[in-house]
Amino acid sequence: MTQAPVTETIQIRGLRQPVSRIALGTWAIGGWMWGGADDRNAIATIHEALDLGITLVDTAPVYGFGHSEEIVGQALAGRRDRVAIATKVGLDWKDDHKPFRNSSPARIRKEIEDSLRRLRTDYIDLYQVHWPDSAVPMEETARTLEALVREGKVLALGVSNFSIAQMEAFGQFAPLCAVQPPYNLFERAMEHDILPYARQHDLAILAYGPLCRGLLSGKMTAETKFGADDLRSADPKFQSPRFAHYLQAVRELQDFAREKHGKSLLALAIRWVLDQGPTIALWGARRPDQIAAVADAMGWHLSADDRREIDAILARCIPDPVGPGFMAPPGA
Repeated sequence: MTQAPVTETIQIRGLRQPVSRIALGTWAIGGWMWGGADDRNAIATIHEALDLGITLVDTAPVYGFGHSEEIVGQALAGRRDRVAIATKVGLDWKDDHKPFRNSSPARIRKEIEDSLRRLRTDYIDLYQVHWPDSAVPMEETARTLEALVREGKVLALGVSNFSIAQMEAFGQFAPLCAVQPPYNLFERAMEHDILPYARQHDLAILAYGPLCRGLLSGKMTAETKFGADDLRSADPKFQSPRFAHYLQAVRELQDFAREKHGKSLLALAIRWVLDQGPTIALWGARRPDQIAAVADAMGWHLSADDRREIDAILARCIPDPVGPGFMAPPGA
């Protein structure tokens, strides 16, 4: 077994014990929008993550339309007591596999039972509303979820992709313990509202996309191509001329990480997220080798001067930054 290097932890209110500040993100493991699934490598990746000290796995029903949860459940068989499971609720789909928002009480009640079955467990540690649903009163959604906590099927509640106003509305009817926004060196909108709100209200932040869909891995070049079924084929960052701007920033950030800290860009990107506040970085991986470098993000910190130099690189290289809004699913 690999020596566990992930030693930084955070307590999410409602959970039985602290969890690692690096979590395994399993969107890509589900295969949908990431070029298909590889179950053997996926299970090996989850096992490697646990051996490396990761104690939080984040998934969702819509990741592979149940497939990601099934793989997580299979991989955690006999190891459930070693890990906290975070999954989501509130996205529906029909036969065409095009997700839409549905946070109705009936949908929540169906999803919790489906998720428990797929994950091979009798409770979910952190249950998160995947996207806000304007067609359903927030009270109905929140009260249904709060009932799941009372019933012991869920330990703590969170939301994903919610605004401050939506979190305030949810919190009137059920206790909110965590929020999951997109957050990385290139996508920083949440610093203006979500981050200070989370600090004020003791919410853990599960930052998804900390490597910006692989851009911050340092492995892409101008020749990198994406298939039609790959999420990045629709991401404005990966289209000309923006792709060239982001790749230039990547090169300069790589040089900075190596010269100032003797680290890889990947380690810098994760460390940057962890240094911003009560954050957990959701490290997405599909193969064991993609998770092996987690130790490089531990045991060091970025100074205020470091952060200013990073900001200067971004401002110089990326004249027209864009956020992750293209990923938002439609309403019903």
